[in-house]
Amino acid sequence: MSIEPVSNNTHERLATRLRELRSRAGLSLEALALKSGVSRSNISLVERGESSPTAVVLDKLSSALGVSVASLFEAGGTHRPSSPLARVAEQPVWQDPASGYRRRNVSPPGVSPIQLVDVIFPAGQKVQFETAARDADIHQQLWMIDGVMEIAHGESRWRLEAGDCLAFRLDAPVQFHNPGDQAARYLVALTGASTWR
Repeated sequence: MSIEPVSNNTHERLATRLRELRSRAGLSLEALALKSGVSRSNISLVERGESSPTAVVLDKLSSALGVSVASLFEAGGTHRPSSPLARVAEQPVWQDPASGYRRRNVSPPGVSPIQLVDVIFPAGQKVQFETAARDADIHQQLWMIDGVMEIAHGESRWRLEAGDCLAFRLDAPVQFHNPGDQAARYLVALTGASTWR
């Protein structure tokens, strides 16, 4: 089970895209900090490409901006037509510095309302997303490829094994936990008005 290494280009892409989305929303650093619960200094460091935010921070920022986390990794600052093809070498890879989980945005950006994300989640790790209220109605399906994951969505709990698929809306706190002794791999499909530019 392998995934391409994280590159500096991913941090630069995230920085550019975050600035672009914040500007598009008409939010100052202070306003985004207030809306997201992420400190102004932390947002500033991410926007300058000087800090790699955790998955929890990315979730708070995406929620405040009304987009999916996957949207934060789309190429920003470009106005050329998007290609319907996303070559693997061009797909941004990001790793959560807290849990070590890695995600690769598979989908070509801006050409479809569906986003696909390939995730490798280390054994024994857990990530808790507390944000529940979003301006956008985002639906997610998680298809297990390998390993085991335990998903908590609001009051509901599921254990997923290879081949299982779970569908839910991003409208309640979500916890991802790999209780196994090997890395888990799964594909996430997201759709919603704000996942498509």
